[in-house]
Amino acid sequence: MPVVEVHLIEGYDDAEKQRLGTALTDAVRSVVPAGPEAITVLLHDLPASDYYRGGTRRTPAPALPDPADLVRAYLAAMEARDLKKAQAMLGDGFTMSFPGTAPMRTLQELMDWAAPRYRFVKKTYEIFDVSQGADAAIVHCHGMLNGEWPDGTLFEGIRFIDRFELKGGRITKQDVWNDMGEVRP
Repeated sequence: MPVVEVHLIEGYDDAEKQRLGTALTDAVRSVVPAGPEAITVLLHDLPASDYYRGGTRRTPAPALPDPADLVRAYLAAMEARDLKKAQAMLGDGFTMSFPGTAPMRTLQELMDWAAPRYRFVKKTYEIFDVSQGADAAIVHCHGMLNGEWPDGTLFEGIRFIDRFELKGGRITKQDVWNDMGEVRP
């Protein structure tokens, strides 16, 4: 029965601590064959006045946004064609790749590429999976696409999966796979 103890400087809210507790439980489960109910995580808050590093009192860094929430907000902004809002969620060096494309670096490139392919696309999500890589948070989401072809014909039930990398609370990479090319008229 693994027990994980973490000492934090006071300042993280309950939702942030819940995310940390879940992430630590998942990390242990990726190595130790134990169910989540067998893993105990203890978070200890320390007043800033009781925390020193290098002889200096420290304050906590703000928590990063939940990667899945950030991706959901980005995808919602893209679906609403609020490119300014979506752009604000992107990090330096952002790239995105779609089936049959070279990497694109701007949202306008995506809009120009998509214009002759469909009038609009909406996504229905089945799941969002979050993991932490060596230097980026990784979010996979998948589900179904529906929308309208350029000729006005509606489509639905097209599988997709998106993979995002996030660094410093910003999206730096998006890779997209879908079956649109298989069903496109």
